[in-house]
Amino acid sequence: MKAPRIKWGMLGGGAGSLIGGVHRIAAEMGDDYHLVGGVFSGRGAAGLEFARDLELDPRRAYQDVDALIAGEMSLPPDQRMRLLTIATPNYLHYEAAVKLVSSGFHVLCEKPVTTHVAQATELARLVQSQGVIFAVAHTYTGYPMVRQLRAMLAAGAIGAIQKVHVQYYQGWINPLLRDPAKRRTVWRLDPARGGDSSCIGDIGVHCFNLVEYTTGLRVERLLADTDTGAPDNPLDVDGSVLLRLTGNVPGVLCASQIATAEENNLQLAVYGRTGALKWAQETPQRLEYLQEGKPLSVLTAGQSYNAPQARAASKLPPGHPEGFTDAMGNLYRGVARAINGEPFDPGAFPDIDAGVRGMRFIDAVLKSASSGNQWHDL
Repeated sequence: MKAPRIKWGMLGGGAGSLIGGVHRIAAEMGDDYHLVGGVFSGRGAAGLEFARDLELDPRRAYQDVDALIAGEMSLPPDQRMRLLTIATPNYLHYEAAVKLVSSGFHVLCEKPVTTHVAQATELARLVQSQGVIFAVAHTYTGYPMVRQLRAMLAAGAIGAIQKVHVQYYQGWINPLLRDPAKRRTVWRLDPARGGDSSCIGDIGVHCFNLVEYTTGLRVERLLADTDTGAPDNPLDVDGSVLLRLTGNVPGVLCASQIATAEENNLQLAVYGRTGALKWAQETPQRLEYLQEGKPLSVLTAGQSYNAPQARAASKLPPGHPEGFTDAMGNLYRGVARAINGEPFDPGAFPDIDAGVRGMRFIDAVLKSASSGNQWHDL
């Protein structure tokens, strides 16, 4: 018998939010959640109007996090929200997460989890002491063929790993650099709201997470070079990073938000002694399998030959495209199983450790770049 739907709320993600809509679609996919309220805007009236548009009880459209916690804790336990998604600008993540975790709520947080390493470390300690579920929205880990890649590496399909290459190229900030007025409207380029990094903190950290998630290796050292793209732009919009992983395995990570005309070009290639695996987010249903002396093999999602983790992540038969919201839906499905005390795969969703690792990566990149491109430990 299926467990009752989990009552769920959001911080942020209201009118005009791209990622808010993705979260709502993703959470509803498995019939595991029921959205009942949240803090949908920093402007109370706008949040209330948005809640009414969603036909939610206006009494659960709260003004701020404190009001939400007070309101929910006043309800009988079986009526309270159990999971809160944090989909606000970066600078609001830490304070909201601390308050929610301290009150016993489970959390799914957009990345980066905080804006400073010390905050992430403290948050991890709090999560452990409270015994709550804390997931991080590294959505690309939810793709079926990313999970297939992970399973094949774990099974030794390409032998010992000897090289990793990952890139994430976007072009959306490129035209903004030439228009300071428009640039000022983008919160990711504002250190007060976005934190110390734009490119590395937004998309470079996805590359880092994907490498560690799929290979099972940890980045131990790195050397980085970053660029702001314009003299009056305070944050990085481009970065290139040399990596050394567990066992001194070399890697290269490149990320850019000024790669002219690129859309969402995320690619991962892992090379071993006997073969290689290559995946691209813009064609996510395919996984290329290269073997020494053999023809190229292309594996596709939904097939019976895939690993159990990959098959479970596919909702449709082969040939039916699934995308970004489906991948995020797989994270929500894993979180639901964890909340309900059901068995779940260790790779079902990135946890607070992934959030802390991501912050350490961002911090090390910025330190390396600002110290004359020196090697830095994580």
